[in-house]
Amino acid sequence: MTAKGYWVAHVRVDDPAAYEDYRQANAAAFEKFGARFLVRGGSQDVREGDVKPRTVVLEFDSLATAQACYDSPEYQAAKALRDPVADGDMVIVEGWLG
Repeated sequence: MTAKGYWVAHVRVDDPAAYEDYRQANAAAFEKFGARFLVRGGSQDVREGDVKPRTVVLEFDSLATAQACYDSPEYQAAKALRDPVADGDMVIVEGWLG
């Protein structure tokens, strides 16, 4: 069995209307690479550290698939819409097979 891959992002959205364009554009990449949202900006209770107000977690079938999605032309085009209107931190991480 292959470990799943995950995107974990913390985002501050400065222009919600323009961010919606990014959300619509990223759908093509997420569909192509089989991404599944596990967390998408719900309420959060920060217990330690400083975290941006929006958290997103996406699951992919593998680390390689998660990386390929990020590097894809489809996602990079969507990211170009996001960059001017939001600030974020994102990590791609391999899941645990324990």
